[in-house]
Amino acid sequence: QLQLVESGGRLVQAGDSLRLSCVGSGADFSRYLIGWFRQPPGKDREFVAHILWRGTVTHYADSDKGRFTISRDNAKNTVYLQMNSVQADDTAVYYCAADDSGRSLVTSQYDYKYWGQGTQVTVSE
Repeated sequence: QLQLVESGGRLVQAGDSLRLSCVGSGADFSRYLIGWFRQPPGKDREFVAHILWRGTVTHYADSDKGRFTISRDNAKNTVYLQMNSVQADDTAVYYCAADDSGRSLVTSQYDYKYWGQGTQVTVSE
């Protein structure tokens, strides 16, 4: 069974950059589409971005396009989320999740099979 562990969340100031990591273990990581979601305080979990198993095709939520970049290194079983020019609205718990359905567009949290425990990102103004 695939296990996911996120890291990299911290307190930053608006305009800063940070990189989140999601490390997979327990299964062939390269088989999975990996997504990032976030849950702001008091709000529902929302889609941020995902990357296909080959790492060549990505998809982003419209709100984050241009500021966030998702990438993966299958040799390291790791997917990254580079966050630039962060804003207060980016404050949330960030989760990575895995889907093995074979589909190339998966933006609903209910379609993801495996989840990490989350990492907190707090942006101060």
